[in-house]
Amino acid sequence: MQKIKLNVEGMSCQMCVKHVTKALADLKGVTEVKVSLETNSADVNFDPTVVGMADFTAAVAEAGYQVTGKA
Repeated sequence: MQKIKLNVEGMSCQMCVKHVTKALADLKGVTEVKVSLETNSADVNFDPTVVGMADFTAAVAEAGYQVTGKA
C-alpha cells in the first residue's frame, strides 16, 4: 500500500467533502480516504499496482471537482 495527498479545488462545503470522498473510495485499489475542507486536500491509501494519479483525477472530475496535483 502507498499513501498520497492530493490538492482538490472546488470544495466549499461538507457535501463537497462527501462527494470527493465517495468518488475516491469507490476506486478499485483504494483502501482509505480522508478529505479535508480546511486544507482542500485528500489523503488516500491505495495499491499503486491497481490505481494511479490519472484514476484519482478522473474520479474527482466526475464528482465535479479538480485535482491540481500532489499536496
